[in-house]
Amino acid sequence: MLAELRRSVPFDAYAWVMTDPETAVGTSPLAEAPAPLPALIKAKYLTKANRWTALPARRAHNLPDPGESLVWREVQRTHGVTDIASVRHADRYGCWGFLDLWRTGGQFSAAELDFLTAVATPMTTMLRGLQARAFDRTTDTADTAGPVVLVLSPDLEVRAQTATTDAYLRSLIPPTDERPPVPAAAYNVAAQLLAVEAGVDDHASLARVHLAPGRWVTLRAERLAGDIAVTMERSTPAERLAVFRRAMGLSAREGELLSHLADGHATADVARLMVLSEHTVQDHIKAIFTKTASHSRAALLSRING
Repeated sequence: MLAELRRSVPFDAYAWVMTDPETAVGTSPLAEAPAPLPALIKAKYLTKANRWTALPARRAHNLPDPGESLVWREVQRTHGVTDIASVRHADRYGCWGFLDLWRTGGQFSAAELDFLTAVATPMTTMLRGLQARAFDRTTDTADTAGPVVLVLSPDLEVRAQTATTDAYLRSLIPPTDERPPVPAAAYNVAAQLLAVEAGVDDHASLARVHLAPGRWVTLRAERLAGDIAVTMERSTPAERLAVFRRAMGLSAREGELLSHLADGHATADVARLMVLSEHTVQDHIKAIFTKTASHSRAALLSRING
């Protein structure tokens, strides 16, 4: 997709970050940028100008005044960046990612921004579909020990980590050689904590990430004295359900019903809890089956619970 974009909208560097659909915190970043990753991520989360959480969904914007951007002043300016085009890939079910294109020399034209806007909707649908596909396989043979902990400094430098952290990080973003894995997802969660503390954003410093077939992990960031502790542990069924509902495009009513099914309630119990007839509950269940391509309650709940 990036290669196709580059043919119509030339750019010199980029950061395309998949996000937790509920918290909008980065999970699986793809980047080709000359700047040090920790500094870039920290500045991006602390920047108010054109922050992805504040941009209108699926509309491309550039920076009329780059000086308003903290990430430009502290990171991108030193690498000759003259303009940044940003797009938030979000729909009514959640935020699935954001894309920043860097240009060194000149500005992105109105026509180029229009093109990025035109392709933003199908790109958003694609990203949501990829999240949905992550629930297709339910085999989870990974160990359940945890939580895994990574301790970062306020500048996102790695201070310490538990013994199993390296294996988790290699699964999140497999390195191409023998170098240590880059804890990019942990950087994003920790940077969100800094943004919350600075009053830049109020989303939780939490992200759910697909680690392996059938396995999701939840990353959280909390203060540990002057440092930041990022924990990685197996996502609970409720945490998986929140992503599943959004990825499958379920309505709020369907999501509520599904949560009752996941709690083990029978049709009659669900009807009573939701003040519906059993016939209406069955109609909702059929709609959920259709949207999720499921054929039985057992198969559906297996995909959610792992």
